Amino acid sequence: MQQQSTQQLDSIHTLLIFGGGSSEHEISQISANFIKSNLDTLPNVHVSMVEITQSGWIINGNSECYLDIHSQELVTDTLRKHVDYVIPCIHGYPGETGDIQSLLELAKIPYLGCGPQASTLSFNKISSKLWYDALGVANTPYLFISELNQDNVAKAHEAFSKWGGLFVKAACQGSSVGCYPVTKGSDIEHAIEQAFGYSDQVLIEKMIKPREIELAAYELDGELKVSFPGEVKAPSDTFYSYDEKYSADSHSTTDIRAQDITEQQVQLMQSYTRTVFKQMKLKDLSRVDFFLTEEGDVYLNEVNTFPGMTPISMFPKMLEANGDSFPEFLNSAIVSAVKSTTK
Repeated sequence: MQQQSTQQLDSIHTLLIFGGGSSEHEISQISANFIKSNLDTLPNVHVSMVEITQSGWIINGNSECYLDIHSQELVTDTLRKHVDYVIPCIHGYPGETGDIQSLLELAKIPYLGCGPQASTLSFNKISSKLWYDALGVANTPYLFISELNQDNVAKAHEAFSKWGGLFVKAACQGSSVGCYPVTKGSDIEHAIEQAFGYSDQVLIEKMIKPREIELAAYELDGELKVSFPGEVKAPSDTFYSYDEKYSADSHSTTDIRAQDITEQQVQLMQSYTRTVFKQMKLKDLSRVDFFLTEEGDVYLNEVNTFPGMTPISMFPKMLEANGDSFPEFLNSAIVSAVKSTTK
């Protein structure tokens, strides 16, 4: 068994899965290419890239394949190859929703990122806010509805009158997909109807005009590390939409280290991040996003269990700014997981 363990660590076959067919499919591919470029610097890691499309799993751009969960092998028409480790680089369904993690748990193949339950809870904006409340982590005032009817529309109008503006969000979407700012009461019902087009539940939050702060949380050599806060700066009159996040025409900018932020605010964000990471049983990596209001209030916005890894994404930049190497982080996660399965 020891000889097999050593052999595996000398040549670790890592399956890098991307795509998924969701609205974030294209961004997933860009993230996967970034991760692949970092994995290529690790001599002991050998990568197969598989794209999940609407029609199936595709390797090398054109050949169909599947994962045999009984033998832990990647299978094509001409090849069966044992899989030692998986990186599910999938934003949205089925990667951040816990579905593919459940498959990998059944297959007993170690993988990068949070487990099924933590992924599911974090991806659902309603269940995650209930957890934040239970943990004493401040978040924006909200209500949620599970049906489009006049009673719920009336509740939304009451919230609008109280808060002066709303964000209407599909409960289970990422990257601001299915998210609608509402500044006029006449737009409320239409925004709710649109959000229900993406999810069976809808979250309605108080509209605030905060600074958008992000922290990288990651495990390296058995230690949970939390970065200094970074900041995303969208133009003042622009909602930080999917296009603003990823389009080549985006006018948003980022500071890897946020400026004009107090030590107390930094410590509170880092404390909230550690609490959520540990208590919600996150694993390996997450990006934790906060709102910082003009009054200095800190609200946890959301946890991204597999954050974007594009050339402009914050997570790898904040990790590096925290004094660590992204390839070394990947190597540590892979080697420690494979070692634990080959003992």
